[in-house]
Amino acid sequence: MTMIVTGGAGFIGANFIYYMRENHPQERVVCVDKLTYAGNLSTLRPILEDPAASETFRFLRADICDRAAMQALFEEEKPDCVVNFAAESHVDRSIEDPEIFLKTNILGTAVLMDMCRQYGNIRFHQVSTDEVYGDLPLDRPDLFFTEETPIHTSSPYSTSKASADLLVMAYYRTYGLPVTISRCSNNYGPYQFPEKLIPLMIANALENKPLPVYGEGINVRDWLYVGDHCRAIDLVLRGGRIGEVYNIGGHNEMRNIDIVRLICRELGKPESLITYVTDRKGHDQRYAIDPAKIHRELGWLPETRFADGIVRTIRWYLDNRSWWEEIVSGEYREYYRRHYGE
Repeated sequence: MTMIVTGGAGFIGANFIYYMRENHPQERVVCVDKLTYAGNLSTLRPILEDPAASETFRFLRADICDRAAMQALFEEEKPDCVVNFAAESHVDRSIEDPEIFLKTNILGTAVLMDMCRQYGNIRFHQVSTDEVYGDLPLDRPDLFFTEETPIHTSSPYSTSKASADLLVMAYYRTYGLPVTISRCSNNYGPYQFPEKLIPLMIANALENKPLPVYGEGINVRDWLYVGDHCRAIDLVLRGGRIGEVYNIGGHNEMRNIDIVRLICRELGKPESLITYVTDRKGHDQRYAIDPAKIHRELGWLPETRFADGIVRTIRWYLDNRSWWEEIVSGEYREYYRRHYGE
């Protein structure tokens, strides 16, 4: 099987490629990535520098919105399936500049599905987010997102992902394109770009810099170890029912401030580094996913407890300082300065 993985130089996409090479080494993976600020080719360096990988792996720098480039790729590779990770994904950036989110996350998805239709009704999987459901109140721990929860977005980012999801289902109903959608909770683990909460706090704490926390830090997120997410996508891709949505959640709800304090303890850093900053506009209060459907139909449950996964993640960032130190520079520094100050 030949699989196109878009956004494969990003956090979850790269982890999925490593998962595929470990669990399905005989299958060919074609990684497509535009290499924007969050796409890091050094993440894939072990594969790119492995001569033995040349038959089962290819990297192509391209924009999924570029119809001509995608047509040439599909014509050459004739893939059996497409897994679409490619997306602008940071809420703060979407508030600052919504247009690129609408272009990449909606129009890019449409281009990929048009190629799937043109080249043989190719299997298409859309990687989405629980943020399309909006948020849940902090005082109702009994409530969870299910696949039937109405879409109720809060930011340009989540709106662009919800729009893409609706478009995917429209292609299924209108054209019969074989599609599935997965909506996951917050991921953490190796290779995550250091603008997201966990790697940002690890990197700043290691350098004794302030740890910026929005508001009072009481917003709750359901944390999912990226390896568990990759396994779930693989199961949906191979055994999920066509035209269905599958929620993928970690059952690891944590307040942001408690995660930051945990990172301080693990690294032996004082909590005095914590700095409270002005809350994000339209900041969602709580995310929590009920993964009963994917467990019932495909047997999936998260295997990584947060207590274990966070220690493993912190250790990875300690052991791979050169990876993230190269990133925390240039355009990222300017973005960081605009949001958090010097």
